[in-house]
Amino acid sequence: MFGLGELLFPRECAGCRVAGQLLCAACREHLRSAPHPVVRPRDLGFPVFALGPYSDVRRNIIIAMKERGHQEIRHVMGEVFAAGLAHLQARGALPYSFALVPAPTRARSARLRGGDPVTAMALTAAKRLPGVEVGRYVESSRIAQDQSDLSAGGRWLNMDNAVKIRAGAVIAHRDIVLMDDVVTTGATLAATGRKLQAEGVKVRAGLVLADA
Repeated sequence: MFGLGELLFPRECAGCRVAGQLLCAACREHLRSAPHPVVRPRDLGFPVFALGPYSDVRRNIIIAMKERGHQEIRHVMGEVFAAGLAHLQARGALPYSFALVPAPTRARSARLRGGDPVTAMALTAAKRLPGVEVGRYVESSRIAQDQSDLSAGGRWLNMDNAVKIRAGAVIAHRDIVLMDDVVTTGATLAATGRKLQAEGVKVRAGLVLADA
């Protein structure tokens, strides 16, 4: 039986917009790809892996999470991240104990989105992996500009001063894995990694949903 909400506003797949399910079987299969290394012209300072390319399915899911404030799909994608992290652990690319650190986002953006989707995914992923905890160690400074309108070079310059260690943060983990939804130039991940490395921790890797 469908509830009144389902009848008035039929559920549609976040990946392909087909009515019927939160995430259809075809899109679930599309998301099952193993993590692959991300290569960029500039060295990011640590290995970065992506769960797949910036495909239409992944783009639609990211939009649903960020622009539509879709809460349920954030938890589903957290499970996808958990599977990717477990894959890397099984192959020796990651340790079995580390802090999963979401890339920083502007506080205003997070409020408008009903919370930060990357943090939501990280929390779900950590629940699935023994020995993994979420470390909310970094935040976006007030001087950060919107990255979407900047050139590749501009993103690197912007991020140098746009990431900072969260006030009062006690970094209790020596091994860190960074997490974000999409990687373009890699500027955000690289800047976040540098800030954490300056605190004496080892950034083991970064993992993103989509490689753009």
